[in-house]
Amino acid sequence: LNLPQFVQLMETFVGNGTSLPTMKSLIAFIQEEYKQTEEEKMEQLKKVHRSCLLARRKLLLEALFEKWDSNASGFLDLKEVDAVLSTFKEGMEKKAWRNAKKHLCLRYPQTSRMGKLSPQTFQAYLELVVSELTGDEDEVTDNLVEFLSTSVERSHMEYLQHSARRKWLHSIQQAAETSGVSLEPVYRAVFKVLSQDAEAHGDSKKISAYIALLEENQISPERGRILLRYVACTADDAPYVLNQILYRDMKGVSFAAVEEGKPIHVPRVQLHGNIHFWNYDRPVEERRGSFLVLPLQDARWRVFGILGLDTLWDECEKTIFLTHEISFYQGVSGAFSRAYHHVCTRENILQEMLTALDWLYSRTSNIHTVITYFVEPGQEKTCDYALRKMITADHTGQREIHTSSTVLLRKENLLKDYLFKCTDTSQVIGTYVYGEYHFAVPLRDLSGQALGVLDLSIGHHYGLPPHEYKDLQKMLKIVQAACSEILKMSSGETEPIYILEAENVASWRHAGILFYRFMLQDLRECI
Repeated sequence: LNLPQFVQLMETFVGNGTSLPTMKSLIAFIQEEYKQTEEEKMEQLKKVHRSCLLARRKLLLEALFEKWDSNASGFLDLKEVDAVLSTFKEGMEKKAWRNAKKHLCLRYPQTSRMGKLSPQTFQAYLELVVSELTGDEDEVTDNLVEFLSTSVERSHMEYLQHSARRKWLHSIQQAAETSGVSLEPVYRAVFKVLSQDAEAHGDSKKISAYIALLEENQISPERGRILLRYVACTADDAPYVLNQILYRDMKGVSFAAVEEGKPIHVPRVQLHGNIHFWNYDRPVEERRGSFLVLPLQDARWRVFGILGLDTLWDECEKTIFLTHEISFYQGVSGAFSRAYHHVCTRENILQEMLTALDWLYSRTSNIHTVITYFVEPGQEKTCDYALRKMITADHTGQREIHTSSTVLLRKENLLKDYLFKCTDTSQVIGTYVYGEYHFAVPLRDLSGQALGVLDLSIGHHYGLPPHEYKDLQKMLKIVQAACSEILKMSSGETEPIYILEAENVASWRHAGILFYRFMLQDLRECI
């Protein structure tokens, strides 16, 4: 138990209205009776020491990755890392490096295929190298990190550029984490970052940017199985680009970027001959500039869209994208991909919750309301997180999805402190508010931390009838299982598995149907 969980356990045990002498008596009893053997103490100290070392190593490797990733592209070139690792201890540890490389490729086959190392795979690679080397693990790690750190040099200007870019990329994820389930703030954040970098590090280029997502072609299947739909773009290009559709049989290099999974740079569009221009008002002689297409890839390197940039609005002669700019734009595409999937994951969890609430209310009548909240980072320095209201459902059949969501802060909602206690402890909390009994139930992420909270009100009753309580328990169990499955699929940990026929027929409703799949599996286990 951590501190908040222990405090909550004690509060639940003593209940409301307990006298001070009784509390003191309980504290004295626990202090006297709770004993640890020397073995238990040593085991606990070892566990704490180990977790501290792992946390320190994680921070060291993250800092090392950032130092190597000078253009904030979000990945490192595998060949470059290999070239440096092969010279560790003047090449005396090549066997250990080769063994580590072999294990890495077995564990992450996409890494060797793409030739890229993400922060996670970079850390895994170095940990594998350390495991192959002899000596104290922590000492070996420090030596390897020091060697790799001294292998790269960065000037003060490069450091400032890197710091600014890191800060801007963080703003994209922050937009996703504080937007509920809307992608509009994420799109705006992406275009703002691109504009800031072009002004600060791109000789003040005037750039256009647009995002297109892959869709199954149900409009004109004869023109190709998939299409690209332009869902967002910079303001000047909106009349020409927004909501446009690019088919495979049209001019352009975007589908080549999709198929190859690599950026395509056209330095001078006027000389290429295979570029599709959306702005037909622009005269042919003015169609000059540089064009860049970056594939958008998920956690398993599967392409789901493109990020495009061009300098056709820029009237200057030198408008070609430089190498450091292209690397950073790859970092932007990676940041957008993570932000996009964060929002989609939350949208899927909401869809699952709506299905679960429909099932629950078809079987219960004593649960007055259920309000679903998402946990998100706090906007103020004084609070580390806030709760965003997403869904309100009641026993009359009303369902409200909050688009302009209410955000709760702890200091402003003392009567709803039970929701924050639930979030802190990841435990169920029950309490009376204005004479109505509420209990808050956490919705946990893969690490066990609360990513959301369900606030259930049962009115003036203290409990539910046995059959309704049983149905509620089943619903909460299935919701958590389905939520974990959604998170695993989003992180790339597991592939989508379709068991029910409806999941294949209507894949866009997969999250909602997922609830019934787990319900069916639970039923089978009970038979």
